[in-house]
Amino acid sequence: MTEDSTFSVALANETATAHLMEDLALLLSAGDTVTLSGDLGAGKTAAARALIRYVAGDEDLEVPSPTFTLAQTYDLPAFQILHADLYRVADPSELEEIGLSPLPEGVVALIEWPERAPDLLPDNRIDITFSHRPMLGTHARAAEFRGYGDGETKVRRLAALLNLLNLSGNEDARRQRMPGDASTRSYARLFKGNQSTILMNSPRRADGAPIYDGKSYSAAVHLAEDVKPFVAIANGLRERGYSSPAILHADIDEGFLITEDFGRASFVAGDPPTPIAERYQAAVDMLAALHRNPLPETLSLAPHFDYRVPPFDNNAMLIEVGLMLEWYLPDKSVAVTDEMRTDFVRLWNDLFDKLAMARKTWMLRDFHSPNLIWLGQRRDTSRVGILDFQDAVLGPPAYDLVSLLQDARIDVPEDIEIPMLAHYARKRRTADPDFNPAAFAEEYAIMSAQRNTRLLGTFARLNRRDNKPQYLRHQPRVWTYLNRALAHPSLAAYRDWCTAHVPPPGS
Repeated sequence: MTEDSTFSVALANETATAHLMEDLALLLSAGDTVTLSGDLGAGKTAAARALIRYVAGDEDLEVPSPTFTLAQTYDLPAFQILHADLYRVADPSELEEIGLSPLPEGVVALIEWPERAPDLLPDNRIDITFSHRPMLGTHARAAEFRGYGDGETKVRRLAALLNLLNLSGNEDARRQRMPGDASTRSYARLFKGNQSTILMNSPRRADGAPIYDGKSYSAAVHLAEDVKPFVAIANGLRERGYSSPAILHADIDEGFLITEDFGRASFVAGDPPTPIAERYQAAVDMLAALHRNPLPETLSLAPHFDYRVPPFDNNAMLIEVGLMLEWYLPDKSVAVTDEMRTDFVRLWNDLFDKLAMARKTWMLRDFHSPNLIWLGQRRDTSRVGILDFQDAVLGPPAYDLVSLLQDARIDVPEDIEIPMLAHYARKRRTADPDFNPAAFAEEYAIMSAQRNTRLLGTFARLNRRDNKPQYLRHQPRVWTYLNRALAHPSLAAYRDWCTAHVPPPGS
């Protein structure tokens, strides 16, 4: 245990304790263990209750003390929480009888009175000890944090987060958990009076296995490994008049940002959600404007430090579509032969060669409805609020249009997609007489096939590797989009390969 993996914080009242546990919850993920120690009445159960209610998004959720039941489980959208109280445990062997030894995998475990069963505790954990501070007031407490193993990093980052909240004047702000995404990032709204801001927790991405020519998947396909790309691209977009969130406060080294809050006005409406045509057209206009002029490959991030936007090169594109072979086909019990793999690589290299002459631009990469906020009070293209662009690369302009008009999470019918695609082409042609609509249509089809092939594999991987089966529900939609792309003549050979080898979702 290192010196920076332990710290203490004074808590004036129960509200301060709740805020502390909400901040800790922002950093937790499935598999974490947090122990809660202290004398009777020190605030252990109140702390656990605050954390559970925050993750549940329900301030009134009933969270009884598990003193008599020993354990209570909460199935929550972010992760499952196990709340255990070991006060009444006389013999550690009792824990096996009630399913607590060993601790269940894939849950966040909150354990009160951990000293009653020390052998139960994993090597990777966070210990919190609460104590009374009567000199500071009747309800005052202190909390001492110690991190062990993987918990050391989270304790250190929690201390950094508390420091940022204090320096930004947000230590007393009301916290509200926001839904996360498929990444390791997490978000909260901070409320002070009538104003709100967004707190982003973006921990440095851990490198995976170096299986792609000595690189991890994230490094090989140029996914952001820290928060620097987000800050650089956000600043670059705003400097050009586009609506990315202003960075109000930051701890770039630890991956914490407090940003402008764009609100909740979506680009979709209804149940099931469908595109709002006016807003989608504004998004198409924004992309056409962004793609109109050359954009720099290097952006200034800080004095004496520049950020270079990585290229979306053929190798990165090939590794992405390779998720079809690695995850989707095995998920369908299809054995991938050497011949299949060789043909697959050859077909995609031929398609990527067709993109060689396409002008490259900032490819924001996740330009679709979950990451767009409608800013109706602004004008023209600035009405499109853009949230997710830290994985931006230099790539074909068509990719972001595909992301928007073939949204993996909602149905975009062809009677919306095709007119919007034509509208984009008219905008580009008006600004640049040399713009070639036919060449762009081919680029659009290739990037659609690339993105949707990758997504079929990505969603299979999220299910199998990351235990996130909810993403499988998007596969039929992605399959539909892929087949739209395969209708283009330039994709005839890949269409034949898919017909021969790729079963549809649900088969």
